[in-house]
Amino acid sequence: MGRHAHPEVTMNTIALAEYMLPLYNGEDWKALGEIMLRSAETLKRAGADFQICPDNTIHQALPFVIARSPLPWLHIAEEVGKEARRRGFRKLGLTGTKFLVSGPVYPEKLEQLRIDYVRPTEAQQKRINAIIFDELVRGQQTAEALAYLQQVIEEFKVQGCDAVVLGCTEIPLLISDRESPLPTLDSTRTLARAALRHALAG
Repeated sequence: MGRHAHPEVTMNTIALAEYMLPLYNGEDWKALGEIMLRSAETLKRAGADFQICPDNTIHQALPFVIARSPLPWLHIAEEVGKEARRRGFRKLGLTGTKFLVSGPVYPEKLEQLRIDYVRPTEAQQKRINAIIFDELVRGQQTAEALAYLQQVIEEFKVQGCDAVVLGCTEIPLLISDRESPLPTLDSTRTLARAALRHALAG
């Protein structure tokens, strides 16, 4: 598009607290979908052509959103899967909140692309979830948390994974290709690049 040029970007950010209430109150994905639809309506009025959500976890609410959404969406797990396939990865380790890695968001999209995956154990899910919500979202990045995540990824490697999905907006604050035992797929950046390509394609 030329120097200093990029597609117009409009962002609507509803407070995390509003999302956390239905998430911890029985994982009410329908209620989460209603919050997403509020953002969708705001972005439609602002003139957006399509939308993305960099939060992996709440993609589980998209089935309650798509049919009523005033705008089309790019799906984060689908874009990560496409990038994995482009790079030749065949089996991915999943990291993210306990809600994400125990849920269907990535399995559904990866299975459609014929990409295998490994979930963390239940104990690992709880520990990673605590690292995300008790540390990373508060701006805390500790050596202990990094070492734990490296250990989990090393176990993925032993199980035959050839890459790891950083399936949470905050995880790349802690670990990248430099520190990871496996190549990383940064879901946030992957989705952003996909949105750029989509915008430029018209």
